[in-house]
Amino acid sequence: MGPGAILVMLAVGAIAGWIAGKLVKGEGFGLLGNIVVGVVGAVLAGFLLPAIGFGTDGGLIRSILHATVGAVILLVLIRVIKRV
Repeated sequence: MGPGAILVMLAVGAIAGWIAGKLVKGEGFGLLGNIVVGVVGAVLAGFLLPAIGFGTDGGLIRSILHATVGAVILLVLIRVIKRV
């Protein structure tokens, strides 16, 4: 994986984490927090979405969408665990 691919992955993670933060919590987590939430969300979506019939291949917008879905799932799970 070259440096360009890593930069794109980090940018997708930052955007997805920011969107997920707005959807779930109502605020972002800062640049580093958004990147972490987005990248972990993308990994989570990479496992979950194919299992329910959605492909994870596609362009940049689709990657951001999938990472956002995974990040929202991650944030909801964290919220549920914190309440228990």
